[in-house]
Amino acid sequence: MITIAVPNKGSLSEAAMSIFAEAGYKSRGNSKSLNVVDEANGVEFFFLRPKDIAIYVAKGVLDIGVTGRDLAADAKADVQDILDLGFGGSTFRYAGVKGEGWSVDQLGGKRIATSYPNLVRKDLADRGLDAEVIRLDGAVEVSIRRGVADVIADVVSTGRTWRGRGLEPFGEPLISSEAVVIQRQGATVGREEEILLGRLRGILNARRYLMIDYNIAEENLPAASEITPGLTGPTVSPLAREGWVAVRALAPKKQANQLMDDLSGLGAEAILGSELRIARI
Repeated sequence: MITIAVPNKGSLSEAAMSIFAEAGYKSRGNSKSLNVVDEANGVEFFFLRPKDIAIYVAKGVLDIGVTGRDLAADAKADVQDILDLGFGGSTFRYAGVKGEGWSVDQLGGKRIATSYPNLVRKDLADRGLDAEVIRLDGAVEVSIRRGVADVIADVVSTGRTWRGRGLEPFGEPLISSEAVVIQRQGATVGREEEILLGRLRGILNARRYLMIDYNIAEENLPAASEITPGLTGPTVSPLAREGWVAVRALAPKKQANQLMDDLSGLGAEAILGSELRIARI
């Protein structure tokens, strides 16, 4: 039985259990459950603090885990990413009071508040800077106003909270993060793990692609195939209508409307875009 660590709360937890449920695994049910055994699929989920997941996996206590790339890096745990999950996207950046004109080379000797001290210390060391790193477990953005720190380093997605606090980021991101599946460094992906990863990839592919169907004059098929090449070529079937064919191909969901516009320009008819449930490709 595979043991899987999942964040016990927050947006990462909800998104992770959603994708596992779509992949056919047992849901958590009670939000206070510490573990869920899914006998039918041979897995057991353990719900842990997000910052602890990489440590459990690195020590071999649990087989794999779902966490943020930034959290795994800050834990300094000996783990490796084995699958990007495509949600929980964010960057980890420095920020200061808007209008003060901060730059990274000014951080020497300053006070930096953060919930990710190891990431900050590594970045400062790489830059040859010495600063006081103050660890806080939340509400980092208020530390400047309270006189605890000069600047902060924190995870940011849209930046709305920072702007509301009168803060602005500076310098390049220390790390770009998203939700990832991790495994102990050097461990091999066994048959059971590959089945689980295959299921997750099927859900991720279904979220990224859709199926486009349309009818088109056979003489325009070469041009249409350039627009919708699919993965290994479109599926083409003859129609009762002489000189016309039916075409089916996978297409990136984000490009769907533009592709449909282009197909319409070629005279295609009955253009349909269908959502996918699972896509093993």
